[in-house]
Amino acid sequence: MKNLLAASILSADLANLEDDIHTCELAGIDWIHVDVMDGHFVPNLTMGAVIVKACRQSTSLPIDCHLMVEKPESLVRDFVEAGATTITIHPENNPNILRTLELIRGNGCQAGVALNPGTHSTVIEPLLPFIDMVLVMTVNPGFSGQSFIPQMIGKVKEVSDLIKHCERPVRLEVDGGINVGNIGSACTAGANVFVSASSIFNHPSGISTGIAVLRQALG
Repeated sequence: MKNLLAASILSADLANLEDDIHTCELAGIDWIHVDVMDGHFVPNLTMGAVIVKACRQSTSLPIDCHLMVEKPESLVRDFVEAGATTITIHPENNPNILRTLELIRGNGCQAGVALNPGTHSTVIEPLLPFIDMVLVMTVNPGFSGQSFIPQMIGKVKEVSDLIKHCERPVRLEVDGGINVGNIGSACTAGANVFVSASSIFNHPSGISTGIAVLRQALG
């Protein structure tokens, strides 16, 4: 699969979100990534479907929504209607996860499952026939700007090996502290979607340079 870069707007200038998205587009970003946090499942409160709707009005790029929330099934239709392309949920708080995945896909979106750093990679195995993407969190979810956890490279490799035995294409995404120093290792381990927030939007030379150096580091 082609390697894709996703810009997480968690570190964007929300007062100038449309401009930041357009800058990302011009620099060749592949996806826009939206981190949705409810202050309960993770210790932060961020953006909801209204931000996804604003993104959709600003771009035709795929919008990748990561729901770090309790009861994600109650929010799926809101994000579908707002213009999400992919909706990713967690198994840690969802005993009926297959039903929620079916709800996502039944409403025309691609479905993903995210694994927190403390969740074993084998949790994903029975879910692979029902999803389009696995997201391996390389930090503990909740805040932008955290440092990449090096031990997660082994987990990316484990998930990649599980995906290889699946009979359908499933993307492998990484998110958390992704920068020029570790993106290559994550790629070698099997990841093919790379989410970055701070390394893009807080790059000292600007958004376009942040994207360019990440792309160059991928080789």
